[in-house]
Amino acid sequence: MTYPTDRPATWFITGTSRGLGLALVRHLLERGDRVVATTRSTERLLAALDGAPSGSLLALEVDLTDPHSVHVAVTEATTRFGGVDVVVNNAGYGYLGAVEDTSHADVRRMLDVQVAGTWNVLREVLPGMRAAGSGHVITVSSILGLLAFPGWGLYCAAKFAVEGLTESLAGEVADHGIDVTIVEPGYFDTDFLRPSSLEVATDTGDAYPAIASMIEQHRAMPGTQPGDPVRAARAIASIAARADGPLRQQLGSDSSGMAAERATALASDVAAARDLALTTDKPS
Repeated sequence: MTYPTDRPATWFITGTSRGLGLALVRHLLERGDRVVATTRSTERLLAALDGAPSGSLLALEVDLTDPHSVHVAVTEATTRFGGVDVVVNNAGYGYLGAVEDTSHADVRRMLDVQVAGTWNVLREVLPGMRAAGSGHVITVSSILGLLAFPGWGLYCAAKFAVEGLTESLAGEVADHGIDVTIVEPGYFDTDFLRPSSLEVATDTGDAYPAIASMIEQHRAMPGTQPGDPVRAARAIASIAARADGPLRQQLGSDSSGMAAERATALASDVAAARDLALTTDKPS
């Protein structure tokens, strides 16, 4: 089952001061839900929400990589609203660079934020959802959590990881009445590709000119992406109200198209690999 519908739902959303997270918070407040919005800067969040209803908003500065900080935030959410119905793990940022050019520090930070941060939130919200026998966990991944392109290695590594984590979770909590969805957006017209949300490998050489060209193309892309963040927010809200949706939900025609191509390519790879695979069993 999903969350009760006889009262406003309580949402716990990470990464809310920009992009899809901000659009979702605004949409939920406008329709009367209760929102716990975590961010690295409540000042930036509140400025971005100027004019939106704020009576049912709890804005919190949270370090997702710090389990204690997350614990305090979920405790505050429970004290204020009585529990969490929907959690949306949305926090993250982009990263472009060749695998060889990606530093150890960059790898550590990305995985700490996107993987460990997601895990920290789940450990805190799941006990309350199990006790209630209801709830919905939404992981905002990316189409790059399903397939990979050159230059996106670190970002894909993080998104592939949270997809594996979330798929395992879905099987674990199904008997507790908790629904789970992985959301895979394509290119949306947010600031994801702007310097505020996109990091680029700095210690680079000249071995990968195609990746350098791709990075410049993406830096010029903001404003041309096909996806509408307002419509994405509405879609995510509708996902949370359903208990019969797919485990993976693509957002955007580009994401849907790439997912279909990936499914076809994977089926072809499995078929091509089958004969050799069968030779590695013990003799019967």
